[in-house]
Amino acid sequence: MDNNIHGKARGGAARAAKMTESQRKEHSLKMVAAKKERALLPRSAYPGQLEIGDMTIPCCVLEDGRRIISEAGITAILGVTGGKTYRLRNKATKDGQGPMPLFLASKALEPFIGETFSDTDLSVIEYIDGAKITRGYDAKILPKVCEVWLRANEEKALQPSQLIKAKKAEILIRGLAYVGIIALVDEATGYQYERPRKELEEQLRKFLSESLRKWVRTFPSDYFKHLCRLRGVELREDMKLPQYFGHLTNNLVYRRMAPGLLKRLKERKSERGSAGNKLNQWLSLDYGVPELLVHLGIVIAVMKQHTDYGQFERALENIAPIYPEEPGLFDNPDDWVSR
Repeated sequence: MDNNIHGKARGGAARAAKMTESQRKEHSLKMVAAKKERALLPRSAYPGQLEIGDMTIPCCVLEDGRRIISEAGITAILGVTGGKTYRLRNKATKDGQGPMPLFLASKALEPFIGETFSDTDLSVIEYIDGAKITRGYDAKILPKVCEVWLRANEEKALQPSQLIKAKKAEILIRGLAYVGIIALVDEATGYQYERPRKELEEQLRKFLSESLRKWVRTFPSDYFKHLCRLRGVELREDMKLPQYFGHLTNNLVYRRMAPGLLKRLKERKSERGSAGNKLNQWLSLDYGVPELLVHLGIVIAVMKQHTDYGQFERALENIAPIYPEEPGLFDNPDDWVSR
């Protein structure tokens, strides 16, 4: 083998050296066929990134005018629903079966999929995006995907762990409708030609940011994993955490972040929220949430060093002690302002 060949080329040369003449010929024909197939794929003429809340979703307009949202982009919105890829009947395929997209891969959704999508709606579209082949779907399926999740939720067909996806679908479809009416008015009045680039994305981000934040997981899974371990509670994917974990979190987190913070968050929840709201939803985005994430990092780091809850709590007290509920005689009352 030529010693001047490096990297992937060297590996390819090694594989070729092990092939028979007929195998090398077959491999060469496959490579030629793959290049021809690639040459026939449509190309992304106008690539872009759609900003929705805190997510970035690749999208594009193809050379033939089709609007595409990437498969990975849709999955990023709703997440993978399970470990299995279920299959959907699709008359457009030769054997009557087509692969179910991961963002719809749940048996709970099956009764609503056939009623919502046409035979070709869920056909994967492969296209060239830059130097790579990307998979996507017609962007018009996004509202339908949301509709399926909403209908399944209305019929109480979802598992508790899937309810957050239904809520995201509800928020998303409301956001799309909100931006859609703006786009229609702009088109009817001709303002679309004067509208600054990205303005619709900014409108959507503004509309969704607060709503989405209420449903985005703030507490990392490591926090609950180690809390279960230290309390001797078996951790399961489908479990409902013990109610007293909320009291533990108040003690480990909110009482140690800032003086009087827990009391103020409870007041805000009582004034503006509902029983299902979490306290972290009422933290300010610019200061409170970053402070919470830093504190959680400290708590988890201390958790990892202990096997006994009492020892862990005492160690945390040395690093981040609990603040008193009310300011003392020599304390600055300004420090008790909720963040």
